[in-house]
Amino acid sequence: MRIAFFTENFLPKIDGVVTRVVRTLEQLTALGHNALIFAPHNPPSHYAGHRIVRVPGVPFKPWYPEVFIGLPRPRLGREIDRFKPDIVHVVDPVIMGLWGTALAKQRNLPLLSSFHTDIPQYTKHLKLGFLSPLSQTFLRDVHNQAHLNLCTSQPMVNTARGLGIKRVRLWPKAVDTERYHPQNYSSSMRNRLTAGHPDEPLMLYVGRLSHEKRLDWLYAPITQLEGVRLAIVGSGPAERYLHRRFRNTATVFTGYLSGQDLAEAYASSDVFAFPSDTETLGFVAMEAMASGVPAVGARAGGIPDVIEHGKNGFVFTPGDLGEFTERLGELLFDRDLRVKLGQQARIDMQSWNWRAATETLVEFYQLAITIKKRYDPPSVL
Repeated sequence: MRIAFFTENFLPKIDGVVTRVVRTLEQLTALGHNALIFAPHNPPSHYAGHRIVRVPGVPFKPWYPEVFIGLPRPRLGREIDRFKPDIVHVVDPVIMGLWGTALAKQRNLPLLSSFHTDIPQYTKHLKLGFLSPLSQTFLRDVHNQAHLNLCTSQPMVNTARGLGIKRVRLWPKAVDTERYHPQNYSSSMRNRLTAGHPDEPLMLYVGRLSHEKRLDWLYAPITQLEGVRLAIVGSGPAERYLHRRFRNTATVFTGYLSGQDLAEAYASSDVFAFPSDTETLGFVAMEAMASGVPAVGARAGGIPDVIEHGKNGFVFTPGDLGEFTERLGELLFDRDLRVKLGQQARIDMQSWNWRAATETLVEFYQLAITIKKRYDPPSVL
């Protein structure tokens, strides 16, 4: 099968959307499929054997400077015509996705759209709340042009349907349980994350350092739980503010980590602290859990689809910092409970692999093609 992807998020940027796209591309290669990726700014020329068409982009400043908005060009249509895709897949349709949608419609191609970012929620966190009603209408109208829509967690399936988006299915979650494994524990990494105090309880956060991630909520547990250490892995626009905010606490900022260093960071911590209430899934929580580390996350978005309360971690009510702190403390100071939930977290994550998720995606591509044949009239040339 030949698939044309349009995505606003791609390498070198790293986030949950990019993780899903690149892992999917790897599996599509292994399954014998061919993809062409349209991505903005400065992506690599190829990934996993698939060619990438670089699209000029402008940063979404000042709200989200790491995101580049792709600028449509006529040559994108020529690239599509040369590639002759069986289906077009738009990822989080905004500008690039809207252009991909238009190109698919113009050429009477099957169209699948995937919903990864709860844009109406993000507009509120970025202090653009006046755009929330408009963004809801936009999402509904753009997604409903697709023959099939995918969401990455069951709660987001419900959210999409609540917005009026039709033909919605669940794209199964997945995590690399070989890369993220309890055996990656490293005494040197533990020493680094605890600033030389490896015997003290350690909670870890991994992800983008931005205000919508609710990292301010970590201030309560790090100041109220005696003898506890916090390691924050990542970078982003709120980094300078967070350094000031946590200056007099037992907090280590490592900056961005990847590869083996990141795998060791997960496996060398005791608890994964995940305050964000805007996640549509939460790959970092899954990576920590695959490493045998239980997570405490917000009861919001897609997190409850990953963390089963009391079984492989805990969830807390967003904004209830007392509950957040209490749940973290339970795991940090009760080794038996921590080990029990961490072992179950590892077992649960082993059920979700990228090959199975991608095989299901290919089945959805076939379904979208079937829906188009069934309901769309043939093009008149």
